[in-house]
Amino acid sequence: MAAGAQGSQASLLSWPARLKEYFEDLRTEMRRVSWPTWKQVRATTLVVIATVFAFAGYFAVVDYLVGRAIGRIFQAFTR
Repeated sequence: MAAGAQGSQASLLSWPARLKEYFEDLRTEMRRVSWPTWKQVRATTLVVIATVFAFAGYFAVVDYLVGRAIGRIFQAFTR
């Protein structure tokens, strides 16, 4: 049991060094990222917004049609 306690104590004491190494690695990776230009961000944002509205319209039409079909089926069975 003492060996396990020493191992967890060493792990507990090494967390500042591991945390520092993590942030150094994070900083290195963030320098490697190729960030989009403002023009690219605007263009892709407009594509996303247009796609969301297109899908919303499509699902609204499908919901309306399916709702009417189900309503007619219920009416047929309640007559």
